[in-house]
Parts: sequence; structure tokens; C-alpha cells
Amino acid sequence: MIRVLIYLVIILAGACLSPLFAGKTGYVYIAFLDWQLETNLLFAVMALIIFFALLQLLEWLLVTVLNLVLSSRYLPRRWRRNAARKYTLTGALALAEEDWPAAEKAMQKGAEAGELPALNYLAAARAAQRQFKNEERDDYLNKAALLPLATQAVTTTRVRYYMQQGELEKAREQLDKLQPSSKSKAPVLQLALELYQSQLDWQALKLLLPALRKKQILDNEEYELLNQRVNNALLAQAALRSEQELEKCWHWLSRQERSQQANMAQYALGLVGFNRRDEALKLLNKALKKEPCASVLEVLPKIFEAQDSETLKLLKNLEPKLENHADYQHCMAQIHELCREFSLARAAWERLCHLLPRKEYWLALARLQEQLADHQGAFNSYKQAAKSD
Repeated sequence: MIRVLIYLVIILAGACLSPLFAGKTGYVYIAFLDWQLETNLLFAVMALIIFFALLQLLEWLLVTVLNLVLSSRYLPRRWRRNAARKYTLTGALALAEEDWPAAEKAMQKGAEAGELPALNYLAAARAAQRQFKNEERDDYLNKAALLPLATQAVTTTRVRYYMQQGELEKAREQLDKLQPSSKSKAPVLQLALELYQSQLDWQALKLLLPALRKKQILDNEEYELLNQRVNNALLAQAALRSEQELEKCWHWLSRQERSQQANMAQYALGLVGFNRRDEALKLLNKALKKEPCASVLEVLPKIFEAQDSETLKLLKNLEPKLENHADYQHCMAQIHELCREFSLARAAWERLCHLLPRKEYWLALARLQEQLADHQGAFNSYKQAAKSD
């Protein structure tokens, strides 16, 4: 286009300057071997302009013909690609409308000549999953897995679908291929968290916790609660195996974790199972010298014996602080019964029912009142238990 404009400028310039050279045509002589050309300057200039114009026209014709040939050669491919785009758009709209059969059909067709077939196969697998068509779903995922850069996405999808179907063993087999760690993406860690909890694999979950915290999958409060739950479960499992496993698990915890009262309570409960009650009670007494948590107060009646006067003294010293705490009153009610201090036990049960009126607490109070021949009180307590049902 620029050359055409240049030619046009030259022609216009020649037309403007030609009157100045009227009668002065000039002379041009060209000789090459035996070939000779003689003409005037004006004719030579016009011949050059016409030659370059014809050359430009020939170039344009050649380019046009080549484009037509190439476009006609690749036309079927373009048609297929345009059709694939149309099917992909139709499938995406069907997914948004949750029209799963239409979405599966459109995405499958769009994958054959689409620009991103992995996305089409994954979308078709999702639609098949929603229709409980497991064979078709696996077929789409297998095809997607053969495409570049889609392996991890396919494996993650398989884990999710197996979990939705309750096939935890298959899901775990796929998850192990991803090797969840601090380098993994957040969706993989989230799936690992859910799967480990479903399988009660506390050991794997304990190793995963630092990665969950680093990637901020859990906030601080959720992390602390889960970490506490995992530690308690590990200690309980270890106590069921052997005393050596219990000690190994206890010392595997960090110093800070061993100082947490919930872990101390679970460890003490495990020690009792191996005839180490005195050591367990000493550990719980250490917690009682501070303000004990609910776990310590829950475990203590399972270990306490009537002759444990030091422990009873520590518990009574806590009464001014914990009088209005249901966990404390529940613990004291059971401790007083173990010591056969039935009047104090009844007072503790009554206080507990006032703080936390649950059915099982009213029934415990009623049984104690019957034992003390307080039949009217027992009747009222049974009545309250019925209301709490």
C-alpha cells in the first residue's frame, strides 16, 4: 500500500513538472551486449512507472492465489475448531444450568478438536460424576491424563470423586501419588485434611499440620483445636498398643504440647492402663495446682480413689474459682460419690443440673436421691429428666 502511494506521488509530480520540460524531452541510451535501446527521457520514466505498477499487481495476484489455496486446504480443520468452540460454549452453559446430560455430550464433542481438550474432558467427567456414570467418568479422566500438564489435575479430581462416593481406599491411593506437603497447592492439602480425618489417620494428619498452617488452610483457632484432637487421638491409639508406644508418642510431642493439660490428661489415662496410677495422679495434681481444663476434670474421676486426700484437697481449693463451672461440679459430684460423701455429691449434682440441665445429669441426681431416701426429690428429678429429653 505504501509503495502504491509512492508511485502515485511520483506520477503526480511528473504531471506537475511535465509542462516545465515541454520541448525538452531528453535522451536515453541503454546498451547491453548486442542489445541497444534509444528513447526520450519522458517515455523511459513512464515505462518504468508502468513496469513497477504491473510488478505490484502481479505480487498482489500471487499472494491472493496462495491465500486462497492455503485457506481451502485447512478449511475443514477450521470448521472443526469452530464447531468445537461452539460445543464447549454450549457445554459450559449446560454446566452452569446443571443440565448434566447435555453438558457431558457437548463437552465430549468439544474435546475432539478443541483448543484445550483437557478442560473439556474434566468438565465431561464432572457431568458424568453427577449422573453416577462411573465408567464414562473414568474414561474421560483417562483421556485427560494423557494430555500435557493435566496429570495432577486429573489425580486431584479422582481423589475428590472417590471421596464423594465413599471409596476412601481408592481416594487414598490417588492422594499418595500427589504426596501432600508444604509445596502442594491448597486444594490438595484440603483434600488430604478431609481424607485423613475420614480415615482417622492421625499420624499422617500430624505430619500434615505444619503444611496446613503454612498455607493458611486453617486459622489459628482451628489449627490449635485440630492439633489438640490429633495429639489426643495419637496418645489414645498408642495406649491401646503398648506401654513403649505410649512413651514414644508422648516424647514425640513438643515440650509445649506436653505441657498442655488436655495432652497430660490423655497421657495420664494411658498410664493407668499400665498400672502407673500414682504417676498419672501426680501428673494431674500438677495441673490442679493451676486452673485445670475440662479434660483434666473429666479424666480425674476415672483415676481417683478414696484415699487420694491430696488430690481432693486440691480440688476443694478450686471451689471459689470454679463453683459456677459445670465441668468442675460434674467432677466433684463423682469424686464425692467415690468418697461416699453423698450429701456433698447431691449438692454438686444439684448445682450441675442448675448450670447445665441435661437429661443424664438429672437421672444421676435422681438415682442418688433415691439412695438417700429422698423420694419426692427423686420424683422431681425424673420429671425434669423427662422434660429434658
